Amino acid sequence: MRDLTRTTAAGRITAAIAGFGLLGAAVTGCTSVDNEGGGSTLERLRDDGTVTVGFAGEAPYSFMQDGELTGATVALHREIFRNLGIENVEGVSTDFGALIPGLQAGRFDVVSAGMSILPQRCEQALFSEPEFNYTTALMVPQGNPEQLDDMQSIADSGVRMAVLTGAIESDYASALGIDALQVASPQDGMDAVVNGRADVFALTGISLNWMKQNNENAPVDVTESFVAEIDGVPQVGAGGTVFRKEDTELRDAYNAELEKITSDRDRYLSIVGEFGFTEAEMPDPELTTEVLCEGVS
Repeated sequence: MRDLTRTTAAGRITAAIAGFGLLGAAVTGCTSVDNEGGGSTLERLRDDGTVTVGFAGEAPYSFMQDGELTGATVALHREIFRNLGIENVEGVSTDFGALIPGLQAGRFDVVSAGMSILPQRCEQALFSEPEFNYTTALMVPQGNPEQLDDMQSIADSGVRMAVLTGAIESDYASALGIDALQVASPQDGMDAVVNGRADVFALTGISLNWMKQNNENAPVDVTESFVAEIDGVPQVGAGGTVFRKEDTELRDAYNAELEKITSDRDRYLSIVGEFGFTEAEMPDPELTTEVLCEGVS
């Protein structure tokens, strides 16, 4: 993959285009939200009082728990859309790879998944400014018998590695010459480690730590999060909310409210902290959507 890194104009940030790829999959829930009555999407949402979000069920970003839509991105959306005069947030469950196609088809108004901001995605949809910075971690058997701590240690040891199909960790593996086992979901990755089909599963630190905390009896550990390096270049990425190309007014209104949150550490953590997010995940103001959408110059 040639668009893993990006350097800002100021020359202070080298950023990776991190996260999940566009997997081809079917929508598991369909609700048409086409704007047949005319006017802007923002006007319609305010009139309806409800925004419908597409989500892929990845904890702790957006998922169902005890019949309730929850997660860090959902919490941000409830706060931001309420401030825009839209009281209710409802969800449509969709395979990750069907989120942008479903958005384009009008099955929901926005995508709520902490989706990584990648150049190829920016060609298909609009992204908010970053809501989360991403780092990588490794899920390993209890005790970390191979003493793995980063991507290079996996390549050097020759252990069996599992990655989520379409995730940036899959691209890291390819760049390092690792023949990784592709799995369809985070749960499948953990199961591969538990069942001995893989020695390590690489994913975002937030996701792996959440899985460990919610599967206390699973005989696995999660390493310290790290910024992966490929050819000596640090890989740093960020994710945001996704909008249809024509919904610039909605995206801009959303960004205005988002900036009030991401510029205020205490407010940011009060909204997403309960889902395991810390100050380390707060977006860097120099790592903008414009930078991430441009990719490698």
